[in-house]
Amino acid sequence: MIMSEALAVLRRHRRALGGFTLVVSALTAVLGCAIVGGGFAATWDAFEAVREYADRNIANEDSYVAYADGGLDPLVRVGAVVMLLLFVLALLVVSVLHTAYAVADSHAGRDDGPLTTRELWRRTRPRLPAALAVNALTGLAVGAVELAALVWWSLVEGHMVPGVEPTPVGGTASPQYTLVGWVLPIAVGCLGPLLYFRLSGATAESVLERRSPFVALHRSWVLTRRARQRTFGVGTLVTVGAVLVFWLARYAAAPLAHYAGLGMLWLSDDNVWITGVLVKILPTAVALLLLPPVVMPLVCAVVARLHGDLREQQPAGPTTADTPTGAERSR
Repeated sequence: MIMSEALAVLRRHRRALGGFTLVVSALTAVLGCAIVGGGFAATWDAFEAVREYADRNIANEDSYVAYADGGLDPLVRVGAVVMLLLFVLALLVVSVLHTAYAVADSHAGRDDGPLTTRELWRRTRPRLPAALAVNALTGLAVGAVELAALVWWSLVEGHMVPGVEPTPVGGTASPQYTLVGWVLPIAVGCLGPLLYFRLSGATAESVLERRSPFVALHRSWVLTRRARQRTFGVGTLVTVGAVLVFWLARYAAAPLAHYAGLGMLWLSDDNVWITGVLVKILPTAVALLLLPPVVMPLVCAVVARLHGDLREQQPAGPTTADTPTGAERSR
């Protein structure tokens, strides 16, 4: 039901949403490539030092570790900056698209005709700060849960949990290690997506109802409380679809890594170290860049429509959205 309603919204505003999504996707690709390219440019000298160190040891017939002698530290620092910038870019893209699709969904039940791309952007722009704050808070909450699972697993693997010893390679895992070292971190990690599903309506709540970020998060939690199974079912369905598309795109983009590697070898004068990094990250980068135009339209439409249905089932009083009365909002 939600899927069919979301597809109906996409069809009704296909020109506005399609054009808007393509523009956002193109800007995302340009900015993402610029960030990654800037990271390679900033580490060019560091990779040259790595090659010189490795070649020198090979020529002397000495054993070597390529990233020894301080070669790894500058690469890690630049990599951290690149990852931070990419996370910020992802936050912007998710916020912009969720805001636009929430606006389009709220407009779908009116008789004013389909939106134009310019009109969609005009209605989306003033609501972006609130959407950014909501998605940042949601990301921090979900990230804290996932980090807790990772930290606990690291503590177990680092022999830092009393009474639990990691199983040696080829050995039989003890019940304590299986339960504490694997089952518990996986269970905690699964709470992250569940938490995100419960907070998924916060962006639309903040955008359409003019609520503050914290109030919007609370309202999303309240709205999904009586529809947990529906929320988790819809969230799981779109998540599985997104992950499937990501892995298929990553697999399809793998052959491009060969040609990109040949180009980097020519550009870097056969520096296999920087070429290896490019070849390794390229399929993932291509798959991520395909998510906004391929996956996000349906995901954003489904999330917006789910919020609209939950709002109809549990109204929260008068709104201050585009229309003066709640009756003029979506179905």
